[in-house]
Amino acid sequence: MGPANGRNAHEGLPGRIAGLARRRPLASLALTILTCVGVGASGAVFTTTGLESWYGTLTSPSLAPPNWVFGPVWTTLFVLMGIAAWLVWREAAGPRSRAARVAIAIFAGHYVVNLAWSGVFFGAQWIAGGLVVIVVLWLAILATMYAFDRVDRRAALLLVPYLAWVSFATYLNYAFWTLN
Repeated sequence: MGPANGRNAHEGLPGRIAGLARRRPLASLALTILTCVGVGASGAVFTTTGLESWYGTLTSPSLAPPNWVFGPVWTTLFVLMGIAAWLVWREAAGPRSRAARVAIAIFAGHYVVNLAWSGVFFGAQWIAGGLVVIVVLWLAILATMYAFDRVDRRAALLLVPYLAWVSFATYLNYAFWTLN
């Protein structure tokens, strides 16, 4: 029995998903960006609640930006993350497929930590816990950048603004902890 529809019969669903980014580049890029923005925005559930009920009562560090800055910055960062993840996804069916799949798994794990920070800092209103989580997030971003670099250097470089912002956010979290 030969290949079905011109595909390798052993390819299966994981192989077809891995190759989708190459077969449908614009659709898969849009899907990846929308997924990153959508998943990232889900943390706003905690943020919005915390902003309304608690954050405004805290003593803010002098470098804390106005609240309206966070939405555009995070949206931009989530878009960059989506593009970076897509560049790695494109390699999931190629010669670097193992490294790409490991990198995507690390990226997904880092995203859990990213969302956890909103839940801990704003949802639980726990500044010290947020500081612990954001340090773990910073390390997870470095791990993601390293894994992405093994697949596509551009993907790692797209995460540099994210690392810079989380570095600044780590300072803010620490400053909130010391002031409150």
